[in-house]
Amino acid sequence: MARLLFEKRGNAVWISHLDLMRLFQRAFKRAGLNLKHSQGFNPRPSVSIALPLSVGVESVCELLDFELEEYSADHEGICKKLNEALVAGVRVLKVYDSGRKIKDLALMHCHVKLEYDRGYDVNLLGALNSLFRGSSVVVEKKGKNGIVQQDIIPMIRKLDVIALDANTVCLDAVICCQNPSLNPAQLVAAVQAYLPQYTPDHSVCSRLEIFDTNETIFR
Repeated sequence: MARLLFEKRGNAVWISHLDLMRLFQRAFKRAGLNLKHSQGFNPRPSVSIALPLSVGVESVCELLDFELEEYSADHEGICKKLNEALVAGVRVLKVYDSGRKIKDLALMHCHVKLEYDRGYDVNLLGALNSLFRGSSVVVEKKGKNGIVQQDIIPMIRKLDVIALDANTVCLDAVICCQNPSLNPAQLVAAVQAYLPQYTPDHSVCSRLEIFDTNETIFR
């Protein structure tokens, strides 16, 4: 089993997780790299992506595990062939032999940009700091069993509020991404629920890095 690190940016952020899986499967085929398949009546290619991204979220730290019919130590060659077969916005950054077990992945560094078309008032930064440094912030989360109430404060390891310009504020956060998991979009939902007067006109989420529980970069 091998692993690759890839990014998903630009217009590619609108590709769904299932379509992204199909995209990579086709890219391996076009690149002449034969994926192993499972046994049985419905064989599936040996390829999986950790922590599926929500549609519209940008990332520079995605992981994909794969297994080829024939082992190849030419990691740079695999990287080059795949990038020639992929679409704009999806790019393989590195290929290497399988790394740590995905179950050890625990934290994510993300940016959530809150955009205000007419600018924001001077009290916004203080209000955001007070909100995310509070003892409890409960928001709704859609799960397999329907909508549940989730307190997001215990899942925020760090969070800084940064003014980028007169129209944009960035929530620079390190949050839990597995067991339990916090979707960065829930930070926006918290602003909408607790500070409705500061609901942004637009919001943009992006993943910057992933870590284990000790905040060591996860690969």
